[in-house]
Amino acid sequence: MNPENSETYINHPTWGLLYRICMVDENQDLFTTLYAQRLFFLVTNDLKVLKFQPIGRTEARMMLENRLRTLRRSGNSQEYEQLQSVFQRTFQ
Repeated sequence: MNPENSETYINHPTWGLLYRICMVDENQDLFTTLYAQRLFFLVTNDLKVLKFQPIGRTEARMMLENRLRTLRRSGNSQEYEQLQSVFQRTFQ
């Protein structure tokens, strides 16, 4: 989709505007509802078709923690700091 440091929003057919939290995999990103940040979705970009998979808060937290570990290991401190801030706002 987009680089880590840009803000990305997509429109879910039922839940409205979603905010991209982070990349999970090459074609998967973690999104949350824009205002409440209580519903989470794993969004897969599969040949120009977006697939929305609702996931629980615990699973979303684990995905974000895994991404933080990956960034810390790679030495990408700027992305790590940005994502750490998102993590604290979302889960603490």
